[in-house]
Amino acid sequence: MSNKNHLKIKENTSARLDKWLWAARFYKTRAIAKQMIDGGKVFYNGQRTKSGKSVTLGDTIRLRQGFDDKEVIVTALADKRRDATFALTLYEETTESIKIRAKTTLARQQGILLSPASDRKPDKKQRRQIRQLKEGFNE
Repeated sequence: MSNKNHLKIKENTSARLDKWLWAARFYKTRAIAKQMIDGGKVFYNGQRTKSGKSVTLGDTIRLRQGFDDKEVIVTALADKRRDATFALTLYEETTESIKIRAKTTLARQQGILLSPASDRKPDKKQRRQIRQLKEGFNE
């Protein structure tokens, strides 16, 4: 028995949205994918939808993944989860989405640099100064 038969992919004309998002590795479980769809975090062709919606080739899906919003175009269908390299072949992210994600990532990084966290807790004198400063703002 050759490995080629083992790797054959069943050609589907459609797949459930929650299964496709799970197979494309946007979400770790189908349950999380369903929660995101039901919670309005996933838009199918610009509209909110249900998790059982059939996905077809060429559809656009906008979704929230962590801090990032992504807009992808469906290039292949799958309802089984496989390795990450296979998952990358299921969709193509739009160039506009990539640019927006790069901008938001840079803004997040700059925000962190502007207010760095200290390496240790404030000592007694610093706590007193912080408390006085806060009380001055509250008056």
